[in-house]
Amino acid sequence: MPTILHRHRPRLARELKEMLRLAVPLVLGQLSAIGMNLIDALLAGHLDAHTLGAVAVGASVWSLAIVAAIGVMMALPPSVAQLAGAGRREAIGPLFRQAVWLALVLGLVLGVAVHVGGALLVARIGIDAALVPDVIRFLHAVAWGAPALALFFTLRGLGEGIGLTRPTMYFSILGLVLLGPIGYVFMYGRLGLPSLGAQGSGMATALVLWLEMIAFALYVARSRHYRDLDLLARWERPNPRALAELLRIGVPMGVTLFMEASLFVAVALVIGTLGTDVVAGHQVALNVASVSFMVPLGLAMATTVRVGHAVGRGDAQGVRDAGLVGIGLTLLAQAVSAGAMLLLPRPIAMLYTEDAAVVALAAQLLVLAGLFQFSDGIQVAANGALRGLKDTRIPMLITTFAYWGVGMPVGWWLAFPHGLGARGMWMGLIAGLSMAAVLLSWRFWKLARRPLPGGAPGVGAPPPAFH
Repeated sequence: MPTILHRHRPRLARELKEMLRLAVPLVLGQLSAIGMNLIDALLAGHLDAHTLGAVAVGASVWSLAIVAAIGVMMALPPSVAQLAGAGRREAIGPLFRQAVWLALVLGLVLGVAVHVGGALLVARIGIDAALVPDVIRFLHAVAWGAPALALFFTLRGLGEGIGLTRPTMYFSILGLVLLGPIGYVFMYGRLGLPSLGAQGSGMATALVLWLEMIAFALYVARSRHYRDLDLLARWERPNPRALAELLRIGVPMGVTLFMEASLFVAVALVIGTLGTDVVAGHQVALNVASVSFMVPLGLAMATTVRVGHAVGRGDAQGVRDAGLVGIGLTLLAQAVSAGAMLLLPRPIAMLYTEDAAVVALAAQLLVLAGLFQFSDGIQVAANGALRGLKDTRIPMLITTFAYWGVGMPVGWWLAFPHGLGARGMWMGLIAGLSMAAVLLSWRFWKLARRPLPGGAPGVGAPPPAFH
C-alpha cells in the first residue's frame, strides 16, 4: 500500500494544486454573493423594520429565479471543460454563442415570471398585508436584473470551463463593493433621488447585476486568455440541437438546486409554527451553516471543471483523481467547520444575539449542523464530480428522493410525533443529506470505473454515454 501511494503521490499532488487554483477564487466569489445579501439586509434594517421585512420576503422569491438561472446555465462549465480537455478550443466559441441565446431567453422568462408571477405569489401566501405593496415593488424592480443575471452566469461558466476562475471572483467582489453605495443612494434618497426603501433595494440589485455583467463581458472581449476562442467572430442563429443539449444537462441541475432550496424553505416554514424564539434560533444556525457551505460549493464547482477536463482528454484515471481530490478537500474543509460548530456552538450563537433562549436553541441546532457538515460536503462534491461527467438526470432523481423522500418525512416524524421540535427537523436534514451523500458517491464511483467514450461532444453533438 505505501508503494502504491508513493507511486500515485506526484499525480495527486498536481491534481490538488490545480483544484485549489480553481477553487479558492470560486469560494471567495460565493462568499461575496453572501456578502451582497448581508448588505441588503443591513441597509434595509437600518432604514426600518418594515423595509427589512419587505426586502427579506422579496429576496426569498427572487432567490428562486437565481436558483433557476444558476441551474440551467451550470450546463456550460462541464461542456466547455470537456471541449478544452479534448483540445477542441475552436468549438468553444460556437457553444458559448448558443449559451448566450439560451441565457437571453431564460433571463427574459425569469424576469417576466418574477415581475408577474412573483407579485401574484406574494399576494396569496399569507404574509402581513402591510408588507405586500413594498414586496411587489421590490420584485418589479429587481426583475429587470434577470437577463443580466443569466448572462453573468454564462460568462462565468465559460471562464470556469477553460480553467479561469479569478474573473468570477473579481467581478463578484465588484458587485459587493458597488451594492453598498448604490443601495444607500436608492433606498435612503440621496443625490436628489427620493427615498425608495424596498423598491430602491430591488433597483440597486438590478443595476449592480447589469454593471457586473457588462464589466465581465468587456473583460472577456479584451482579455488575451479568451482571444483564441473567437467568441465574437461570427454570430450563428439558435441551433435547436445545441440548445436542447444544454437544456438536457442544465434543467436537471436546476431541479436539483430547487429541490434542495425548497427543502430548507419547507423546514423553515414548519419551524415557523413552533414560536418566535425557535424561528430565531433556527435562523442563526442556518445562517452559520449557509456561510460554511460556500467552501464545499466552491470546491464542487472546481471538481466539475477538473473532471470535465479529464473526460475531454480521455483520461479515466484523471476523472477518478479529480473526484478523489475534490471529495478529500471537501472533507478537510468540513472537518474545520464541523469542529467549530461542535466545540463552540454557544460562542458562535452569541455573535448573533444576546437573547438567552435563542442562544440556547441555536447552540443545540449548531451541534446538529456540525454533524451534517460531512454528509452535506460529500453530497455536493459528488454532485460536482457527476456534473463534470454531464450526468445530471440520475443525480436529480437521487436528490429528490433523498431530500423529500427521506429528509422531510424523517424530520416531520421526529419533530411532531416524537416531540423533538426544531431539533427533529434538523435531524431530518441530516438523514436526507446523508442519503444523498451515499447515493451520489456510489453513482460517481460506479461511472468513474467505466471506460470513457472517445472525445468530447461539440455543439449539438450527442452527449457521452454516462447512463
